[in-house]
Amino acid sequence: MTYTVGLLHPGSMGSAFGAQLRGRGHTVLWCPDGRSGATRRRAEQAGLEAEALPELVCRSDLLLSLCPPAAAEEVAAQVAELGTVGADAIYVEANAVAPPRVQRIADCLAPMPVVDASVVGSPPVGGKTPTLYLSGLGKQADRIAELFAGTDVRTHFLGGSIGQASALKLAYSSYQKVSRVLAAVAYGAAESYGVADELLVIAAKRARSYLVETDYIPKTAARAWRWGPELEDAAALLADVGLPDSLMRAAAATLARWDANRDERLDIAEALEALRGERDLDDPR
Repeated sequence: MTYTVGLLHPGSMGSAFGAQLRGRGHTVLWCPDGRSGATRRRAEQAGLEAEALPELVCRSDLLLSLCPPAAAEEVAAQVAELGTVGADAIYVEANAVAPPRVQRIADCLAPMPVVDASVVGSPPVGGKTPTLYLSGLGKQADRIAELFAGTDVRTHFLGGSIGQASALKLAYSSYQKVSRVLAAVAYGAAESYGVADELLVIAAKRARSYLVETDYIPKTAARAWRWGPELEDAAALLADVGLPDSLMRAAAATLARWDANRDERLDIAEALEALRGERDLDDPR
């Protein structure tokens, strides 16, 4: 079965997804209104069909939102205002946004079904195979899996709750992206003192990601009282060589939440509970 997909809007990831769908015989629409020349070239190269937004929404069996995260709610609101979607149309919210924002989007678009989605991996070009994680209504998720069958985009259903796919994406990207930032400032500090090469030798000895070592979380909690002051000194080093120190100081402040657990033997659940601390019950987050 072939589908008509409305793509909102074809950036580097979206245009690559569109090209994959076009390769399987699906019709992929995009709206050129207000888009840049670079976006237009990507859409043309991917074989996408230009259409005004009202007609795009009306014709689409499925709307795939892959836009800058800051614009996700605005894009959904534009679709909701038109109110011309087909009875069986599905809205796929595939941007890196927090679960409460996905819920607001779902509420805004009701009764149109919304599937929470997130992309992990690089755009599907040159043999790369990103995974599109899905959560929400299983029946609609099955249609999305059918849509991408035979493409280089893998799909994986997480469960029936809106927000699961978005939470997974942000949990992973928070580690991945902050790690990249920390790598830059750490290398910059070492380079300032002429020891960058030695830093890389030390780093090359570890091939395993810290993220998979969840058994180390309680050890981190127990040692936080010693690590915090060390990171404060690391922050001072960064400031001394003109590099930003805010991330390092934020890490030290995070460790301070474990001050009461000095040298305790905690399990993972206990360590995470201590890290969460006392939450403000009036805070919607």
